Amino acid sequence: MKIYILDPFHPTGVDYAAQHAEVVRWDDPRVKGWPEEADGVMVRGTKIRAEDLARAKKLKIISKQGVGFDNIDVAAARKHGIPVVRTPGVNREAVAEMALALALAVGRRIAELDRRVRALEKIDRTKILGTEMWGKTVGIVGVGNIGLRVAHKWRGAFECKVVGYDPHKKLDIPQAARLEELLAEADLVTLHVPLNDETRHLIGRRELALMKPTAILVNTCRGGVVDEAALCEALKAGRLFGAGIDVWEVETPRVDSRLLELPNVVCTPHAAGGTEETQIRSALQVAAQAVDALNGKPPIEENRVA
Repeated sequence: MKIYILDPFHPTGVDYAAQHAEVVRWDDPRVKGWPEEADGVMVRGTKIRAEDLARAKKLKIISKQGVGFDNIDVAAARKHGIPVVRTPGVNREAVAEMALALALAVGRRIAELDRRVRALEKIDRTKILGTEMWGKTVGIVGVGNIGLRVAHKWRGAFECKVVGYDPHKKLDIPQAARLEELLAEADLVTLHVPLNDETRHLIGRRELALMKPTAILVNTCRGGVVDEAALCEALKAGRLFGAGIDVWEVETPRVDSRLLELPNVVCTPHAAGGTEETQIRSALQVAAQAVDALNGKPPIEENRVA
């Protein structure tokens, strides 16, 4: 059996796969032939297209690291009877921590102050005030594994009032009936939804106009959930306090991205899940799911998307 690893993975996952199958790594020229040769695939961000899957006559499993799977043509995989699995929940603590970190960095203007100190500016501290989160209202859009951890952390550490919005599930936290209600009420809006036709540009000009001018927006889910041009306009016009952005419509952001010019935006390069602990756990789970499928074990249903 051959497992093709299309993207860099933590060595623990690579080693596990190599103990159970022949492995072709991302840095091996043979990896380009995966559609014809692979019995199993381990993938992170590489696109798996319908034309690839049409050639994949031997493929028994696509094992994807992370929660999002918008780089995989799931409909084509389903058509060809190829299971697609992911690792929901494995990075929830890391992403939840980053969501809080970005919000705090924006609210306390940490990145801006850091840049100005390094530039040896003379700073009048009375004219560069931040905003506190203690007791504020946090609006969580998408209340799954990560959203629930975010809610727990804001309530536990900052005694925040938490309001959730998720039309697809009954929530264990106070729930807004409509997204518009949450946006109008929240001091912080933090996004934790997948990217699909329903959520693309979920936060656009109309939605941003509903938010408080003192509010913060944080996105650690997928770039296309936010209309970046509309966000830039709102920030430049002073209609939001600031934004923390880990994910981008084009990743990582182009040099000409106007958001990069704004001092009230804190940027990271899709790094929310980027901890040593998460990479070890997720790489092992991706490898184990691939190996299990090649040994005839059915995929875990809650991890399966096709």
